[in-house]
Amino acid sequence: MSYHIGAKDGEVAETVLLPGDPLRAQFIAENFLEDIYCYSKVRGMYGFSGVYQGKKVSVQGAGMGLPSTSIYVNELINFYRVKTIVRVGTCGSIHTDIGLGEKIIALGASTDSSVNRVKFNGQDFAPTADFDLLQKVNAVAGKIGMDILIGGIYSTDSFYLGNNDRWKVWSEHGVLGVEMESTALYTLAVAAKVRALSILMVSDNIITGKTASGEEREKGIREISKLALETIITE
Repeated sequence: MSYHIGAKDGEVAETVLLPGDPLRAQFIAENFLEDIYCYSKVRGMYGFSGVYQGKKVSVQGAGMGLPSTSIYVNELINFYRVKTIVRVGTCGSIHTDIGLGEKIIALGASTDSSVNRVKFNGQDFAPTADFDLLQKVNAVAGKIGMDILIGGIYSTDSFYLGNNDRWKVWSEHGVLGVEMESTALYTLAVAAKVRALSILMVSDNIITGKTASGEEREKGIREISKLALETIITE
């Protein structure tokens, strides 16, 4: 039993969807899975397991930011022997032509965090998605008629920094959007030989200032959750 999840052995599936918001975890479980049960309420960070199209799947809230994500990914891998983790969450666009509701698949995850520089003795590590999952999500999106963008994203430690110019250099180098978790997920997964992928819905455009409504966010979470689940059952 882990410190922050607290599930019993066997309660967590080998395949996990990883939203940040614990209420999104509950929403996904209740709307997509059958035979669901809650295996964790520790610190209000809900975890659920159930069945999707005959496959056991768990949905675990992981909080906001790289430190919180690192805690849950570490425990999922080391305590519960999870083999596949798919982050389903939101991001901000840093391009005027990438609008609200668009879907971004994170090919790689740059960061302003020092977490990897500490690990790699001051050098820069470029964490990337699992190629097999990347190929599968691309194929599934095409099959169900969902438009997706595949490219780099940026994981920041600072939600409020008061300097919108900081996105310019990343935008100029092809980074599509910004969030706060994927660098940690990808780095931990590759070290543990675990498959990882981030599927993100654009909830805000940092350049234009536009933001999605609650209804638009719910619709987007439904869509990327469906995409994630259809991807993981193509094994």
